[in-house]
Amino acid sequence: MKDELVERIENNPKYQELVEKKNSLGIKLGVFVLVMFYAYILTIAFNKELLATKIGDGVTTVAFPIALAILVISFITTIIYVRKANGEFEDLNEEIKKDVKDLV
Repeated sequence: MKDELVERIENNPKYQELVEKKNSLGIKLGVFVLVMFYAYILTIAFNKELLATKIGDGVTTVAFPIALAILVISFITTIIYVRKANGEFEDLNEEIKKDVKDLV
C-alpha cells in the first residue's frame, strides 16, 4: 500500500508542478545570493581600493554598507522563499493530499 501511495503521489501532475516550482525558485534564489557573495569576495580580492574608499569624514568605508546590503538582501531572499513555501507550495501540497486521501 505504501508503494502504491508513493507512486500515486509521484504521478500526480500537481506534485510534478510543486517539485518544478520549488526547484526553480530555490535555484534562482540560490544562484542570485551566491553571485552576490562571490562578486563581493572577488571585489575584495581584485579591487581593495574601491571597498577601502572612505565615506564622508568618518572612518566608515564603502565595504561596510555593501556588506550590510548583502546581509539584508540574503534575509529578504529567505523571506521570499518562506512566503512562497507557506502560500503557493502549501496550497499545492494540500491539493495533493486531497487527491490521494483514499489511499491513506
